[in-house]
Amino acid sequence: MSASDVFHRAGYARELARQLLRPGPLDVAVRSGVFLSGIRRVGKTTFLRQDLAPALEEQGAVVIYVDLWVDRARSPSALVNDAVRDVLAQLQTPGTHLMKRFKGLNVGGAGMSFGFQLDTIGTGQTPLAQVFRELVEQTGRDVVLIVDEIQQALTSEDGYNLLHALKAARDAVNARPDARGHFLLLGTGSHKSLITDMASRRAQPFQGAVSSSFIVLGRDFVAWQLDRLATSGALTLPSLDVAWEGFEAMGHRPEDLLKAIRQLQGVKGAPDDTFPVICATLASAAADVELNAIEELGELAAAVFGRIASGNAEGVKGLFGADAIVQYASAVGSPVDTPQVQAIIERMIAANLVVRPSHGTYAVADPFVRQVWLDRARLRELGLPDAPH
Repeated sequence: MSASDVFHRAGYARELARQLLRPGPLDVAVRSGVFLSGIRRVGKTTFLRQDLAPALEEQGAVVIYVDLWVDRARSPSALVNDAVRDVLAQLQTPGTHLMKRFKGLNVGGAGMSFGFQLDTIGTGQTPLAQVFRELVEQTGRDVVLIVDEIQQALTSEDGYNLLHALKAARDAVNARPDARGHFLLLGTGSHKSLITDMASRRAQPFQGAVSSSFIVLGRDFVAWQLDRLATSGALTLPSLDVAWEGFEAMGHRPEDLLKAIRQLQGVKGAPDDTFPVICATLASAAADVELNAIEELGELAAAVFGRIASGNAEGVKGLFGADAIVQYASAVGSPVDTPQVQAIIERMIAANLVVRPSHGTYAVADPFVRQVWLDRARLRELGLPDAPH
C-alpha cells in the first residue's frame, strides 16, 4: 500500500494519542486499559498502523503492535511475545530506526541491555511484567501495546493467561510511584459485546478499563477518494453528496465504496441516479450474510432480532417481559418461555449479531444491518417482496 493510497486521520490519531499519553483528570482511567470496538471492514487496522502508531511515537511512546488475526493457527501469547521480542531486538541493535529515536539516552554502542534473554520472554523465567518494567525503565518512555482483534484472546486458556499476564504487567509498571513511564494496553476488535465485556465484567482481568467506539470514516474521506479517482483517468463518478449518502448506506466501509464506483463504470444513465441503486444493492448483499445467520438460528431468533431492530438504535429493554413473550409466541406459532429467549439472545451475541451495551439492554451490532432489516420489514408490510437474498 503506497502513501497515496492511504487516507490519513491525523487529527483523530493525535487526540487519541494525547488521551493515552497525557490524560487529563477525567481521563486517567485510560491507564487501566482502553478497548476500542468497531464493526468489520471500516478501516480500524489501517488507522492503527498508519496513523495512531506514528502519532504515539511522535509523542514519545514506544509502540508495539500485534494482530491476533494475522495467524490464527498460532496462540495469542506467541504472537504477542514475538512482537515484544522484535521491538526489544531493535533496541539492542545499533543503527535501527527505533534506536535512533533514543540516541540521546546513555546507551552503549551495542544498544540497550536487558536483564533477560529475549527467547525467555513470556515464560516463567521472564514474565511480561518484568519485560515491560525494564523496557519502561530503560527508555524512560510510555510503552503502548496495541493488540488488534483482542477478543481472540477469549477463545482459549492461553489467551486468558495472556490477558492476566498483561494485567500483571500493567500493575507492575503503573503502580510504582517512581516509574519513568507507563504501560498502556489498547485493545481493538470487531465484536462489540466481547470488547465491552472485557472492560466491564468483573470476571475479566481488565475490568474497569475504558471502552469506546471506533469513529468511522466521514465525508472528508469520501471527498478525498473522489478527488483521488478524478485525477487517475476518465472515470464516471457520482457527486460528493450522492457518494456520501451511498457510503453511509454501505456502513462506512471503504472497500465497498470503491466496489460501488467500479460497478458504476460503463452503466448507462446519470451517475447520481444510478449510484444510489448500486450502493443499496451492495448494502443489501452484505447484510444478507448477517441476516442469513439469523434465519439459520430459527424463527424465534428472527422474532427477537426484529424486536431489537425495531426499537431504539442505542438499545432496547424488556425482551423478557410478558408482552414480548406473547409477541414471540405469536410469531413462531408455539409457546415460548424466558429461558428459550435468553438462550437465543446469547447465541446471537456470540455470533456478533446483537450486542449488550449495558445490563438488560440489547442492540443490533451492525447499524447498517439493522437498517436493511427495517427496510425489508417495511416492504413486507406494504405487501412487496423483499430484496433478493
